[in-house]
Amino acid sequence: MDIQSIYQANRESTERLKNIVLRLSNEELNRIVKNNWPVYVTLAHIAFWDMRVIHVIEMSKKNNAIVAPTFDIQLNDIMTPLLRVIPPMAAADLAIKTAGALDVMLEACPADLIDGLMKLNPRMVNRSLHRNNHVDAIEAVTVQK
Repeated sequence: MDIQSIYQANRESTERLKNIVLRLSNEELNRIVKNNWPVYVTLAHIAFWDMRVIHVIEMSKKNNAIVAPTFDIQLNDIMTPLLRVIPPMAAADLAIKTAGALDVMLEACPADLIDGLMKLNPRMVNRSLHRNNHVDAIEAVTVQK
């Protein structure tokens, strides 16, 4: 997949995220998705991982080299209690705003930074993979059939 296709997929995943969030009720924000998290926690999780990529980009630009601290795989479990104290609508808003900001940031990055991020972990650049996985789970518990 070429970089412009990845950017397009990111924009589409952000739009998809925005469209589902704008129609969710408070009750739906509290429904449990397949990973046993409420929808709003899932949204805060998406925002958190997009914020991580924003941090990596900012640190990499500052240091003129890829700077990507590693995280323990257990981080999701550790941060879940913190995510649960975020009000549902605030989590939803945070997910949309962060996804949009990251899309713009990625598209403004120099090619060498994008190449370095792709080598480190393609999911840092192709955020649609992470977002769409979670939006699929949200839709499974909120979309009226």
